[in-house]
Amino acid sequence: MATPITTEPVTSERHPRALPTLFFTEMWERFSYYGMRALLVLYLVNALGYERRDALAVYATYTGLVYITPIFGGYLADRFLGYRKAILIGGLVMAMGHFAMAFPALLKPALGLIIIGNGFFKPNISTLLGSLYREHDPRRDGGFTIFYIGINLGAFIAPLIAGTLGEKIGWHWGFGSAGVGMLFAVIWFVRGQHKLGKAGLLPGQDKLDRRAWWHIVLISALMIPFVYAVISTGNVLTPLWNRIGTELKVGIPLAAFIAFLAWQQRTCSREEWHRVLAIVIVCIFVIFFWMGFEQAGGTMNLFADKLTDRHLFGWEIPASYFQGINPMLIVLLGPLFSILWTRWDQSRYALSTPVKMGLGILIMGAGFIVLAIAQGRADSLGKVGPQWLFFVYLLHTMGELCLSPIGLSMVTKLAPVRLAAVMMGIWFTANAIANYLAGILESLLASSSIPLYWFLVGSSLGAGVLLLLITPLLKYLMHGKG
Repeated sequence: MATPITTEPVTSERHPRALPTLFFTEMWERFSYYGMRALLVLYLVNALGYERRDALAVYATYTGLVYITPIFGGYLADRFLGYRKAILIGGLVMAMGHFAMAFPALLKPALGLIIIGNGFFKPNISTLLGSLYREHDPRRDGGFTIFYIGINLGAFIAPLIAGTLGEKIGWHWGFGSAGVGMLFAVIWFVRGQHKLGKAGLLPGQDKLDRRAWWHIVLISALMIPFVYAVISTGNVLTPLWNRIGTELKVGIPLAAFIAFLAWQQRTCSREEWHRVLAIVIVCIFVIFFWMGFEQAGGTMNLFADKLTDRHLFGWEIPASYFQGINPMLIVLLGPLFSILWTRWDQSRYALSTPVKMGLGILIMGAGFIVLAIAQGRADSLGKVGPQWLFFVYLLHTMGELCLSPIGLSMVTKLAPVRLAAVMMGIWFTANAIANYLAGILESLLASSSIPLYWFLVGSSLGAGVLLLLITPLLKYLMHGKG
């Protein structure tokens, strides 16, 4: 199990000296992920000739699996690898996947490598950051918000570079730039190892020695034949998968939640069990948030491409640029929210974690009211101005800043130490369910009379209100740590 040791004195009021290392590592990793995501649906529709429904189905499966593999990567890091080795393996595997995306014939193995690499990388870098803060540290939420700015700085740059290269020059250039960004992330993390002390290492390790580096390279290389083996099996199982209803596809991860809780109840103390249960309950509400928010890479991306007037002074703005609005606003607003949470949490008027997250879901629901009105205008006028999407992304960003970094921080505060990365994996499994639903929701509603965006208004506002109502129960289960 990776040992969550902090090298920072407990009396220090400054953030850990390794925070910039993790900040820029995550920034470049998110550059690669969001650069590729900004192009994926547009590439499938405009370059490979996919139908809208089929492209969104690929997007749903890809983004769903991207967020479900972290539960396995978190388990392997907790038990066998340590956070640092897992992060480096994930980074190398994702880089291979992004470079493979430059070749249309390698679409499936490329997506497979990115999915598996993300499973190693994503839960462990967040858990590693959490391990640098002491228990009840008032800097924690502020530190995660700063880290979140790094995520979104990379996500903001990604559409501008990868989007421009992909849409204006050639798709392979856009995907190749995402691979370069992933290599930058790995290099930055390697160069900052000395700042981490013993954090993220297995017990008895003082640093990543030569043997550890050989393990990293070997495991990364073995992911290539593993992905091809999975794809070969998948070609046989695909007809069966297509016959399984959406209820089962969503229900299987939920059943895994229940099985995991039953297993852990035997090994956890009463308080630990309560805290694990609180994380799982909050994760259910997180599904409703991300199911709406992740329309950004699917239906909202196509809304920008097909229903938005993108001409400016004779130049047509690439549709992928709209993917940069949300991260740009987070970079601008993130520092303000970081200061807000730090000062608010140290005051007598501190908001609990469930209240912050409930407000975030409600604010996102307000954004869908704007988007539903814009959809109606586009249906009658043909296209709408870009200001509609800007205001939607503004509200969604404010909601995200109330929910996502706070949720990441919550998992690191509540999870028992020996289950830290696994519980982070469960957090991302909720994201997986939400991402899958986000991609298929339009087709699920096709036979009903409910417009997609008005449905999301109702699901968001309803989930937000319910989360606020059950806050007293969650505060009890969190035992003063939320």
